[in-house]
Amino acid sequence: MKLKFVPFFLLVSVYAFAQQKTTMATKTKSISFPESFIGHWKGTLNWYPNGGEAKQVETQLIIKPTSTKNEYTWQIIYGAALQDNRPYLLKKKDTTGNHWLIDEVNGIVLDSYWLGNRFIGAFSVSGNMIVDNYWLQNDELHIEFISHNQNAISTSGGKDEDNPTVNSYRLGSYQKGVLKRIITK
Repeated sequence: MKLKFVPFFLLVSVYAFAQQKTTMATKTKSISFPESFIGHWKGTLNWYPNGGEAKQVETQLIIKPTSTKNEYTWQIIYGAALQDNRPYLLKKKDTTGNHWLIDEVNGIVLDSYWLGNRFIGAFSVSGNMIVDNYWLQNDELHIEFISHNQNAISTSGGKDEDNPTVNSYRLGSYQKGVLKRIITK
């Protein structure tokens, strides 16, 4: 029986690909909310207002358990701590762990959901809808906010069942940030 020669780089490449695939699957499966998110996160939030000049803001998010079961801090700091410090609370709403509340501790409570390895919420304030999105990727916390006006700027379709009415909205801004954990659990 004659052995076929397999180039070494091909063997190494196949092995590396298999390891990477296994590592990626393990990372995806090991994300739990809020446990995987606990820590002190810090980075830059890039803000792109529609029709305005882009800005950058230093941003921090501190998530840690409180003394109350199923309750965590959800403290957001924009800029310097004394500039814009928002000490909110994260509270579990249901037994599935998918429905959470962000309590601003001033009468405002926002509903958010753990869906598809992302923590997502949608709310309206002062005529604007805001969708927020938080997820872990490569040991970094990604945050994203999309805002749009609540009133449609155009309506189309609506001719029949197969052509429903569709509303379009003016986007107000897009914000994206990547935060690194500076203090662990």
